[in-house]
Amino acid sequence: MPVMSGKRAFLEILKQEGVEMIFGNPGTTELPLMDALAGDSSMRYILGLQEATVVAMADGYAQASGKLGVVNLHAAPGLGNGMGMLYCAKQSGAPLVVIAGQHEQSFNRTEPILYDDLPPIARPFVKWTAEVTRLEDLPLMLHRACKVARTPPTGPVFLSLPGDVLNGEADIELGDATHVGARIRGDLASIKAAAEILARAERPAIVAGSGVAHGNAHAELVRLAEMIGAPVHFEGEATSNAFPPSHPLFRGPIIRLTPQIRAWLDQHDVLFAVGADVFTLSLPNKVNPIPPGLKIVHLDSDPWQIGKNYFSSAAIFGDIKASLPDISAAIEAAMTASQMRLARERRVALGVAIAEERAVITAQAIAESDKLPIRPLALMKAIGDAVPANAILIEEALSSGAGLRFFQKPDDVQGFFGGRGGGIGWSVPGSAGVKLALPDRPIVVVVGDGSTMYTCQALWTIAHEKLAITVLVVNNRSYRILKQRLYNTQGNAAQTDNFVGMELVNPAIDYCGLARSLGVEAVYCKTLDEVAAAIRCGVASDRALLIEVETDGTYKPV
Repeated sequence: MPVMSGKRAFLEILKQEGVEMIFGNPGTTELPLMDALAGDSSMRYILGLQEATVVAMADGYAQASGKLGVVNLHAAPGLGNGMGMLYCAKQSGAPLVVIAGQHEQSFNRTEPILYDDLPPIARPFVKWTAEVTRLEDLPLMLHRACKVARTPPTGPVFLSLPGDVLNGEADIELGDATHVGARIRGDLASIKAAAEILARAERPAIVAGSGVAHGNAHAELVRLAEMIGAPVHFEGEATSNAFPPSHPLFRGPIIRLTPQIRAWLDQHDVLFAVGADVFTLSLPNKVNPIPPGLKIVHLDSDPWQIGKNYFSSAAIFGDIKASLPDISAAIEAAMTASQMRLARERRVALGVAIAEERAVITAQAIAESDKLPIRPLALMKAIGDAVPANAILIEEALSSGAGLRFFQKPDDVQGFFGGRGGGIGWSVPGSAGVKLALPDRPIVVVVGDGSTMYTCQALWTIAHEKLAITVLVVNNRSYRILKQRLYNTQGNAAQTDNFVGMELVNPAIDYCGLARSLGVEAVYCKTLDEVAAAIRCGVASDRALLIEVETDGTYKPV
């Protein structure tokens, strides 16, 4: 066995695991690793200026590439700074290996600066967490971390690396990577039960989640939806293209509020959840979202999600892409000629109805297109018209983004990304990771002003790495979504028009000036024509561009 330092072994093991870059923000406890990187040009280090941005960049990279995202954080404070985005990575299922440097073990008994017990800090948000206490254990534990992160259900893992492990030398065997074959087809008895329910359904609906996009299962889900004549909705946290948005059966994302979900499901007798949560809600409510008699069929590669909140009449644990063809074949075998005819009629009728619904939304956007300040729906249509089909959309405009999914042209499984879990600030750094994974595709980020400020440091990384990303900031000068929700309670704030802690004014934030200070060109837009021209310019450029758009901040229902 060769004599090797821990820091060199760490990099060599990552290469065995197919890792090409590390996202990080270093400190004194990471100096051994940084020294090793100085002598190794084959491993790229992507510098972020704050740990939350670093985790989100790695999350975006992992989602877009399907590879491991490796994150380097700095001791206890750095891990603490990254925890918000680590929570989002947990919710998205991003396969991340998060590493934090730790003081030398003999020094830790004195409780030095930056010290704390790191694995328990990370534990709530990761699949596995540990500290490497011996150099001889590094290959086993790092290979295990990589295997656990990328094995479905995928997700982050955490390792603490003490300085004496990184600086030490020993005769060690590096081992090799383990890749678990995860294309597991669902249980045949469960598939048969699901097929019988779906074949008999008179008013079926499908909710498609990020599991469909991550599994590259568009074609399989399209075939099934067309076969049974079912409208397809995105799950409440619609952070992917789980179904082609241009398809005639696509009916948009569901709303994460219980009364609206109940009103939707009252129209159906069967719900087929495919790689989707059932349901992640925004607010508590006494209304039961599941109507009496509704049957739920659930397919997921994560058994925790199946039947988690609501009983599933047919529960299928399996790979989505591998299992959907079996389900479709079983439905086809179970359907009578009459059921096939009714499904075809449903499909045609739904296509007409959904086209009419989209026409209403489009007409509303057009009617608002000449109003100033710019109205959110009109802005979403202008963005949809200007962003080409070969681009990638990333959206985090919490109160303004409604409607974008009906107008967008990018249709494939990699055409749309977003953060998951509700913690804001993912989109700008996430876009850097997506661009590093898919460098040949234009990227347009649509992000609210509040979300932008959470991780604005990522603009520097975008400029530093020369990433051609267009960031469109929807500036309504407030936390508008909070004002909307607080107004709806009709309490003191609504009666006095005093929304404490929700106004981003006095002073106003100059997003163009902020971007320029971090090396990104910027333009300010007040009209839709200016917005469209700026997007086209950004998409065609080989440099980053921030577009600040002044929008209507109205929060009261019209």
